[in-house]
Amino acid sequence: MEFYCEACETAMCGECRAGEHREHGTVLLRDVVEQHKAALQRQLEAVRGLRGEPSSRAAVGSPGAIALDLEQALQQRKQALVSDLEAICGAKQKVLQTQLDTLRQGQEHIGSSCSFAEQALRLGSAPEVLLVRKHMRERLAALAAQAFPERPHENAQLELVLEVDGLRRSVLNLGALLTTSATAHETVATGEGLRQALVGQPASLTVTTKDKDGRLVRTGSAELRAEITGPDGARLPVPVVDHKNGTYELVYTARTEGELLLSVLLYGQPVRGSPFRVRALRPGDLPPSPDDVKRRVKSPGGPGSHVRQKAVRRPSSMYSTGGKRKDNPIEDELVFRVGSRGREKGEFTNLQGVSAASSGRIVVADSNNQCIQVFSNEGQFKFRFGVRGRSPGQLQRPTGVAVDTNGDIIVADYDNRWVSIFSPEGKFKTKIGAGRLMGPKGVAVDRNGHIIVVDNKSCCVFTFQPNGKLVGRFGGRGATDRHFAGPHFVAVNNKNEIVVTDFHNHSVKVYSADGEFLFKFGSHGEGNGQFNAPTGVAVDSNGNIIVADWGNSRIQVRKPGAGTRRAPRPPPGAAHPPDPTSPPIPARSLPRCSTAPAPSCPISTRLQSHCMAHRAWH
Repeated sequence: MEFYCEACETAMCGECRAGEHREHGTVLLRDVVEQHKAALQRQLEAVRGLRGEPSSRAAVGSPGAIALDLEQALQQRKQALVSDLEAICGAKQKVLQTQLDTLRQGQEHIGSSCSFAEQALRLGSAPEVLLVRKHMRERLAALAAQAFPERPHENAQLELVLEVDGLRRSVLNLGALLTTSATAHETVATGEGLRQALVGQPASLTVTTKDKDGRLVRTGSAELRAEITGPDGARLPVPVVDHKNGTYELVYTARTEGELLLSVLLYGQPVRGSPFRVRALRPGDLPPSPDDVKRRVKSPGGPGSHVRQKAVRRPSSMYSTGGKRKDNPIEDELVFRVGSRGREKGEFTNLQGVSAASSGRIVVADSNNQCIQVFSNEGQFKFRFGVRGRSPGQLQRPTGVAVDTNGDIIVADYDNRWVSIFSPEGKFKTKIGAGRLMGPKGVAVDRNGHIIVVDNKSCCVFTFQPNGKLVGRFGGRGATDRHFAGPHFVAVNNKNEIVVTDFHNHSVKVYSADGEFLFKFGSHGEGNGQFNAPTGVAVDSNGNIIVADWGNSRIQVRKPGAGTRRAPRPPPGAAHPPDPTSPPIPARSLPRCSTAPAPSCPISTRLQSHCMAHRAWH
């Protein structure tokens, strides 16, 4: 091939040039090869420039340079100390030298006067002694009365004080490397400030950083910048508040109405959806919206900040069927998250129960740490109590926890097989249920002050007075409406009805305060309204039942009365018909349930509805 067709951008032979390419412009192939090589080389360099290879030298300062700077600083300090030493020593020596000169001068005067007087007495004649007597007497008297500086006018103290230990610790701990795994293309921004803003009023949004796999980043210090561009093209930086937990709050104020352009950059790259187009309105022009009546909540990071995100699913559990789950179209509003894995104050290793007290406290049962931890409603750690053991007042795998109207903390102690009651300050008061309970899991307090206990092993629900007197019990092992298969936790609604999660029956059952079965909901599955091993349960002030669907890794909320079909009430005085599959259980001969408690989960809190629920998060 000797020729090149520019129109077809292909090489060709002489026959093709004379044939199908005869009307096209052709040139010799050797004349265009170098041009095409140069063009390809330029494109290759441009593509290489797009790789954006990270440079550790650009991001991290040289430790060698820092060490050299510190060495130079130490040398400068050494020279300064030496100069101060020389100045102080010179000043002290000058004072002492002046004093020495004065003493030596006085010594010479005394010596000369004494010598003159001795010579006059020894060698002088009587007339000569009488002649100098008066003069010598006055001179000697003056010398005797003169005060000479016999005591030193300076001291010998000159010490070098160095705080070497503190300096050494500071040097050993000098510097820290800050980085995160956050990526801009997975990081999301949420909040009303992304959609619209009112002129002259602060608008806020929250940026939640995520890594390349979409997992939440739980550390701060990321390089996040934002700016707002007004309708007139003026650009203003947006302040960023780092909450040190992977979330950042941005607050800006629109100056004029119109369309604003909000740009959010993480490490110089736009986050997902950035730049955002925001509509700035005057307060009187704001259209009514159902969102306006929603209750706003505050996070501990600052006023008005909140993180809105979809629930994160965990891998399938041992109870999961492995089928495809239905997506939950509702976004949950995470107010804040409390704690991390560990054994220190405010850390957990196996959370089980949680309760919100009317005094504005959150009480958490940390099972593996064998303690109860108390937080404020803002998530601040207050105190913890409990020590591992099998004596009264000690804890051996605490699970459920509740707070009564007096503020006393009621703890279901699973392995000790009793329920312990502590004062609001965490001091042990008494225990109840010993000898009756086989594995208390959940605990709640009804409107009469009675303590409701779910016994996981005996598959029964017990009702006690605060003094430990048994009021009643119901349930037993089985699959009928009035029986359980590994019940876990319990809650009481505003009708004083008892709500129990039936773990292995994959349902939630509701009973009257006397133990009469009312209704149940849920079945085994992964669809909406179905459960896969439900655990935690709570009831908010509106009567909504919130259930931790453990095996499906989600929280489900059931409205009061939704699809409820209550069991018919028996005539007064009539007993419940016996269940042929499970005979009644004698009061002191309770069978053990063969099922083990499910693994526990951390918690999510919604303080505004006073609802506490377990969230599957492992």
